[in-house]
Amino acid sequence: MSQKPGLKKDLNLLAGMALVVGMVIGSGIFMKPGIVIAAAGDSTMALIAWGVGGLITIAAGLTVAELGAQIPRTGGLYAYLDEVYGKMWGYLFGWVQTLIYGPATTGALGLYFSSLLLPFFNLPATWKLPVAIAAVGFLAGVNALGAKYGGFIQSVSTVAKLVPIVVIAVFGLWKGNGQVLGMPGGGVEAAGMGAAVLATLWAYDGWINVSFVAGEMKNPARELPRSIIFGLGIVMIVYLAVNIALLHLLPAAEIALLGSRAAGTAAGLLFGEMGGRLISIGILISIFGALNGYILTGARVPYAMARNGLLPGAKLLGQAHKRSGAPANALVLGFLLSTALMTLGDPDRLTDMAMFIIWIFYILAFVAVFILRQRKPEVRRPYSVPGYPVIPAIAILGSVYIAFSMLTNSPGDAIWALGITLTGIPVYLLLTKNK
Repeated sequence: MSQKPGLKKDLNLLAGMALVVGMVIGSGIFMKPGIVIAAAGDSTMALIAWGVGGLITIAAGLTVAELGAQIPRTGGLYAYLDEVYGKMWGYLFGWVQTLIYGPATTGALGLYFSSLLLPFFNLPATWKLPVAIAAVGFLAGVNALGAKYGGFIQSVSTVAKLVPIVVIAVFGLWKGNGQVLGMPGGGVEAAGMGAAVLATLWAYDGWINVSFVAGEMKNPARELPRSIIFGLGIVMIVYLAVNIALLHLLPAAEIALLGSRAAGTAAGLLFGEMGGRLISIGILISIFGALNGYILTGARVPYAMARNGLLPGAKLLGQAHKRSGAPANALVLGFLLSTALMTLGDPDRLTDMAMFIIWIFYILAFVAVFILRQRKPEVRRPYSVPGYPVIPAIAILGSVYIAFSMLTNSPGDAIWALGITLTGIPVYLLLTKNK
């Protein structure tokens, strides 16, 4: 009898840390500093918000990693929820990824990209939505031609995104001399720390993928928690360094006012107009790459669900293109949903909705660690979350605080996201009633 080959345990600590850093650092560090300052009220509280967001993310990563080691199934969080709570909960996670999280993140990145591209070419603000739709449509088309084209864009942009981050952090800390702490944000009324931390979570998004590599580490019990702690610790230090550098160069109130243009403006102060434009190009490439990554991976969720007959129009959405092999119809669906959400016009609203609803499901994952330990106390775990039950409790309490803040500060968007989620229940029952 031949045995199916298992995953090779080739990943060491350095590779694990590189995966964490590479998956997490994206567009958020360029887009969110002004939003965080405005929400927190002043520069000191903004820096604390970045630190709190990082600590919650580390606790979350350490907790979910136990599920990844104990439930070595393809599908990540979908598989964990399916195993612990039942098939409907795994389905609802896929439903949310298809209808809210994927389109909202894609739409937000499209609008961020557009908002930076227009001033770069001195284009009118009325072009913001058409340019954003065009960018999303272009990348959806590229990925419909085949995964290798989307993969090429991803490879180039991954290298490019590190350049503006390193340059702004290093030269801003070196050459800037502005006051960092206690500087007012200049807003009429701060939304509060909950809203500020929620905004930072967009920058830390991607940590969930860390748990997927547990089965490929040489010693997961030792190297997985270290990869998460050191990797996310590096990300948190980088984010704090960039924010301090920006505050060295620009007043907190100006950073809040500039919003997504703060990093480019700071680069202009450091290196002059030409140097600033070069850094702005690097930022644009970074956001373009992040947008491509969400489009490339996001289409696989509805495609996989449709292949299992778990979406309306499954026959159409579950088809791959005959020539390219790409999930072309699922890419079209993602483009249409993203376009609909982009008409809201505010990318920060979209990121808040995406983070709110996805962290609701993360709470279920954190609780699942307690459930599995009660259900199967005798099972040997290749990795156990350190500091149990304190670390999972921090992840749960932090997530509940974030969700409550969203419900308090933006109840309409939160209820809208929850409503879309709940519509998945009757759809699931209808699609599975004969199975």
